[in-house]
Amino acid sequence: MSNNTLPRTIALGAVAAVGLVALGSPAHAETEVAEPSSFTSAFTVMATPDQVINNDGVVTPGQEGATGSFTFRINSDEEIICYDITLNGVSGDYQSPAKTATHIHEAAVGKPGPPRIAFPNPAPVGDGPRTSSGCLQGPFTTGIVTDGVDSGEGFTLAEIEANPAGFTGDSHTVDFAAGVVRGQLSAVPVGGVSTGAGGTATSSVDALGLTLAGAGVVGLLAALGVTSRRRLHASA
Repeated sequence: MSNNTLPRTIALGAVAAVGLVALGSPAHAETEVAEPSSFTSAFTVMATPDQVINNDGVVTPGQEGATGSFTFRINSDEEIICYDITLNGVSGDYQSPAKTATHIHEAAVGKPGPPRIAFPNPAPVGDGPRTSSGCLQGPFTTGIVTDGVDSGEGFTLAEIEANPAGFTGDSHTVDFAAGVVRGQLSAVPVGGVSTGAGGTATSSVDALGLTLAGAGVVGLLAALGVTSRRRLHASA
């Protein structure tokens, strides 16, 4: 092999390696990010086992005594959703054909519908409370692919803002594949929520800022890492 051929061979090998890395990486997957400075909307979900239905629209109760509390804050301008999820009374491991078992589905009351966003499953797995919190930025993917199209593809957070009652939050386990708990999204004021007992309390939406601050730092570092990698590829 000549001296002129060797550099060309190395260069082609490098290009092929980059191509393999690109193929192995998910396209258009959501990114963990820091909490944005403002939100355009907020929603809560009180999820219970009696609201669960299967893919045929048949009532299929989840785990008796289990409850789920989902709080979502959205900045639809930046396509960021921050989440705080707590499951109580849930036993057994998670199970779902999606990439996680905790979702927002586009589904009205009593109707089935596809997942649009997949969230990290609340942890730890066990008989105690399970929690999960953080912020994700779209485009979103779920891992549910029909005719080559992921069920999160093309979805935007503005769709939730336009019709929150058309979306549901749920989670799935081995023993309750249709859903362990489920509930519809309900809009709440970004600045505060009523206690239901006369007067108002410090908003759970606002209180999440303290919880998410730590997650936000991690997300920011991750985002900076992605940016650095992108710049590296651009200069290569």
